[in-house]
Amino acid sequence: MVATSNPLLALAPPLAFDRVEPAHIRPAIDALIAQARDAIDAIADAPAPRTWDNTMGAFDTCTDPLDLAVSIIHHLQAVVSTPELRQAWNDVQPGISAFASSIVLHAGLWQAFIDYAATPEAQALTGIRARFLHKVIEEFRRHGAALSPDDKKTLEQLDVELAVTTNSFSQNVLDATAAFTYDVDDEAALAGLPPSALSAARAAAEAAGKSGWRFTLQMPSYLAVLTYLDNRDIRRHFYLAYSRRAAEANTPLVARILDLRRRKARLLGFDNIADLTLADRMAKNGRAAQQFCLDLRLKTEPAFLREKAALEAFAGHPLQPWDLAYYAEKLRAAQYAFEEEDLRPYFPLPQVLDGMFALVHRLYGITVQPGPRVPVWHPEVNYYEIRDEDGSLLGGFYADWHPRPTKRGGAWMDAFLTGFYQDARWRPHVGLMCGNLTAPVDGKPALLTHLEAETVFHEFGHLLHQTLSRLDVKSLAGTRVAWDFVELPSQIMENWCWERESLDLFARHYQTGQPIPDELLAKMRAARTFRAATAQMRQLGMATTDLALHIDFTPGLDGDPISYSNRILQDFTAAPLPDNYAMLAAFSHLFDDPTGYAAGYYSYKWAEVLDADAFTRFLREGIFNPETGRAFRDAILSRGDSEDPAELFRRFMGRDPDAGALLVRLGLA
Repeated sequence: MVATSNPLLALAPPLAFDRVEPAHIRPAIDALIAQARDAIDAIADAPAPRTWDNTMGAFDTCTDPLDLAVSIIHHLQAVVSTPELRQAWNDVQPGISAFASSIVLHAGLWQAFIDYAATPEAQALTGIRARFLHKVIEEFRRHGAALSPDDKKTLEQLDVELAVTTNSFSQNVLDATAAFTYDVDDEAALAGLPPSALSAARAAAEAAGKSGWRFTLQMPSYLAVLTYLDNRDIRRHFYLAYSRRAAEANTPLVARILDLRRRKARLLGFDNIADLTLADRMAKNGRAAQQFCLDLRLKTEPAFLREKAALEAFAGHPLQPWDLAYYAEKLRAAQYAFEEEDLRPYFPLPQVLDGMFALVHRLYGITVQPGPRVPVWHPEVNYYEIRDEDGSLLGGFYADWHPRPTKRGGAWMDAFLTGFYQDARWRPHVGLMCGNLTAPVDGKPALLTHLEAETVFHEFGHLLHQTLSRLDVKSLAGTRVAWDFVELPSQIMENWCWERESLDLFARHYQTGQPIPDELLAKMRAARTFRAATAQMRQLGMATTDLALHIDFTPGLDGDPISYSNRILQDFTAAPLPDNYAMLAAFSHLFDDPTGYAAGYYSYKWAEVLDADAFTRFLREGIFNPETGRAFRDAILSRGDSEDPAELFRRFMGRDPDAGALLVRLGLA
């Protein structure tokens, strides 16, 4: 296949999502790996003298064409998966992983960095260039550059098997989620469900050529059933199905992934994978992350136990896991005369987006607008541009918001292209936001829950972090920061979903245009701390389990990882877990990527401490104060990993983080 006929070999904006076919993948990846290998060899073999341009500058961009092609293929596999596309991706992934592992093990490249570091030019570096040189040398050393040839070969084999195994884990979760459907013909069995859930289920049935109502394990459908359906047996059926997604296929894979990570860490001289992955993060090591979780747990547990007792007293009987969301929503309605469904009419998705774009214009001076017509991977996808105050194009992004059987669950942001200067010309960022939000039905716009609106703001916070970055080292730009810092820009955006002044920009009734009534807003805000300790314990339970699996778990002593994790999770859960509970088998954050959130799930709470504290400055100075917005943009959003994240936070707040702000926000202080 010649290069001109293969879109993956000539990728440039606008990206040719509509032209990529499974047959393109193998020849393109083979060619691009060879091209990247040649580029790395050229750095290693560059004639003296060693300079920034022929060493660090060249390394910063040497794999760009391959990285872009891989991101396109991986993305398509996540949003419009087909058997052919999946097979093509599976076929090339081992080679991609082997090449990625080989980079840090390339003896000539390692020597090039060492030689350059000894030059007067390198020793005179300051700022981001000095940081890049230091971080590259430390990362190479940490990931095996100094290993013996035999150990390097072993490490490469471990990385390849990790990539293949985690990819299988991810695909098993996708398949198990898509395979579950529940069809109902008798409307009486659906008592309790709100009209929005019934309409969505009716539309799903019609799309499948069925009568009645169809429910799935996609999040909007699943949460509606667990939260509102009166029929306890059906709730139980859904809960057990969800909690055992891919259990048979993925239980052995979880054990294998943990073993591979353990072996990799020890080969690299670390006690466990947590210490390896956290060495370059704010927590620095696994025990520090565990202590952080324990400290928060001790501050949260008394309120959690009170909430647990109060819910059982309200229900009047012992609760099972499939009862928790149902009775919690009933208790919320009783205490606050408020239900989440009351808010849906005020959060039509197009309006949420428009208001969010207006909000960031006021804060950061940027303009978000529909972009030109570009190729997309599905008709629902929209494309936008972000322009700076002077009208210059910072970047563009795609938005894909609704569930499909061929699309993985959850919500995420990613970057296809990181912006950079080339020949004194700015090449813009290109990114994306994806979600699985309530879809439009019955001729109405997509009417979101308040939580779904927060999700939109969250992912857009990540996108701003990427797009507002203008650094001259791509590898340190955008969201390529310490994992326990990366959620600060996203989580802080959620705060604007709670303030009257900002809500009035986008939270208006889709029929009347009226803002949320004062009484309803008061109830919504009063309910913000409803069962906040329970929600925090849930997050801490997953973080604690994650760290325990990657630090303390010993197969010979602790049994299988599913049972081990269940024993930990039980202490953080308000009802007894079923004997065959297997949430871990679908815990994609931990196991659908060689690294991902493994030993890093705590970072959500770590960053939540940062975001709650940082938002106190906006509350103090004005949530639309452009000077405060500019300070946050300059100190956090535009800086990527150009400096230590703790220093960036101090620059914005003038001090170290204070966890008390989070406890106050949650009503736990």
